[in-house]
Amino acid sequence: MTEEELEVILNNHELWLAEEEKGVRVDLESVNLKGANLEYANLEGANLRVADLRVANLKGANLSGADLEYAYLGGANLEYANLKYANLYDANLYNANLEYADLSGANLEYANLEGANLNGAILPEGFKAKRGEE
Repeated sequence: MTEEELEVILNNHELWLAEEEKGVRVDLESVNLKGANLEYANLEGANLRVADLRVANLKGANLSGADLEYAYLGGANLEYANLKYANLYDANLYNANLEYADLSGANLEYANLEGANLNGAILPEGFKAKRGEE
């Protein structure tokens, strides 16, 4: 996917969030976005199931309510990202940077957080990191 195509999709999503007639919700299910620069992108409520977001830059991105089930986020930069109520069921966040990310209310069931940087992150209530996930 080219940067131009991605920009059009993000612009249409902004219209969807504003409930504009021409708006379209982001649906990037199973799309290869490896290494994409999505810094500060508004992906609220987006469908990113099974998407390949390895080493993507999602610093400060709004992913609140996004569906990231089975997504591959290994090595991704999610520093300061808003992941409130995001579905990260069985997502791979191996070595991801989640420093200062807001994961309150997020579904982290079966998520792989091995090696992830969780310094300063706001975690879901009752979440217990397993050994090696700090």
